[in-house]
Amino acid sequence: MKLPLQIVFRNMERSESIEQRVQELAEKLDSFCDSIMSCRVVIQLPHRHHVQGNKFSIRIDITVPDSEIVVDREPSNHAEYEDINAALRDAFDTTRRQLEDYVQRRRHQVKRHEHEQDQAQFGQITKLLPEQDYGIVTTNDGRNVYFHANSVSNHEFAKLRLGTEVKFAEEEGDKGPQASTLRVLNEVQEKTDLQVV
Repeated sequence: MKLPLQIVFRNMERSESIEQRVQELAEKLDSFCDSIMSCRVVIQLPHRHHVQGNKFSIRIDITVPDSEIVVDREPSNHAEYEDINAALRDAFDTTRRQLEDYVQRRRHQVKRHEHEQDQAQFGQITKLLPEQDYGIVTTNDGRNVYFHANSVSNHEFAKLRLGTEVKFAEEEGDKGPQASTLRVLNEVQEKTDLQVV
């Protein structure tokens, strides 16, 4: 792992072979998520007065941006947890699945945010043709974008005036860029340099 890995042994002696195995499994997590900030693995045996075979308990705490992933594998119903390798494998498999879920959620949020930012355009109404149910928005960077009455939110096409500031989502239409949705931002502001057609 890129950051130091903390391994804690409870009710048992420290083992270099177990540490090495944990290190190998932890390094694989980096391939599923490259933003792991910290990883702590606690390996524990129950108190020694138990008569039956000892079963390992594994707890993995991982810190990632905006979240924490905790996997706590108790041995009660798992006979295979008498084998440390089986217990570690199961705990790290569960951790990997949770990391994959976390990464998918983060990607989806980022893509959605980027998409919303990409789609948001601002401008003002520079041409209105009410009898033909359409108009033109001139964007803040000087482009002209067509919009139809149906794309205006809250059926407010009839209330639009030249100079009205709007926010809209742009898409490519049959005849070039067009607004798929259009919302009024501010009160009507008449501009002397605009003309009614």
